[in-house]
Amino acid sequence: MPLPCPSDIRDAYRRDGYLILRGVFSAAEVADLAAAFDRQFQAGLTHPRSFRHGNFHVRVAEDAAIGHTVRMVQWPSYGDPVLNAFRQDGRLFRILEPLIGRDVKQIINQLHWKPSGAAGGDYAFHQDSRFRRPREAYRNLGESYLQSGIAVDPHTAESGAMRVYPGSHLLGELDLEPRGSILGSGIMEEVLERHGLDPARLVDFALEPGDVGLWHPHMIHGSAANRSGRDRRLYVNGYVAAADCDRGEWAWRDGEPVPLGEPVLVHYEELHHRPEPHYVGDPTPAPV
Repeated sequence: MPLPCPSDIRDAYRRDGYLILRGVFSAAEVADLAAAFDRQFQAGLTHPRSFRHGNFHVRVAEDAAIGHTVRMVQWPSYGDPVLNAFRQDGRLFRILEPLIGRDVKQIINQLHWKPSGAAGGDYAFHQDSRFRRPREAYRNLGESYLQSGIAVDPHTAESGAMRVYPGSHLLGELDLEPRGSILGSGIMEEVLERHGLDPARLVDFALEPGDVGLWHPHMIHGSAANRSGRDRRLYVNGYVAAADCDRGEWAWRDGEPVPLGEPVLVHYEELHHRPEPHYVGDPTPAPV
């Protein structure tokens, strides 16, 4: 499906703080992406607990309903050429360019699962800006950063689609709870009410396979657990105008894709002190 013109992308995103572009990727491309998700999920299940190798990170969990599962994989693109190609697809660049320019770094590369029937998988209302630390490395959050998601499965209210609060990106950063993990904390609307926000204004970030969604780092959003009969998978990539970020992997320089090399500092603070494979919280190296 043809992309909207750059000015329409820019105006809608700046007005609402989010944008959905329909049918960016074909059914065949979504099938390739789904197969890559499945490879990563099966590999992740072999780990007894959360695993890290440099920036590559697999977060596993023991779910009360479905048992041992994979919640998320960070930076799989170092080792998976299919996932790497999607994160630098030219269509994504044409969507991003009107918003953050031609020199772009990437600070988020994540696979997210909400398995059907899982007891967990809800995300409390939050703003992604809370994770941009240290602050001096992530500048001009309101203008230079955005998140994108490629839908692999239908994202509906029943399957735990994100719920977003239109226009909340204009409020700047708010002191939303919880202060700890947002995962499994419940999607409590009273958090919004404490800030004078009307939960009735929330909308579902409904996506079909192949759609691309964008949202601002100050956009308030959360999501409930998956109560449908199918999985809900989302490929999340976060980008930034390169001049406003001291961290992250280069994605495009002057519009040209930049290949991944040795991992650089993004969010894993111990990258240069403990780059070897290990289980999180375990002082000894993990088998690979």
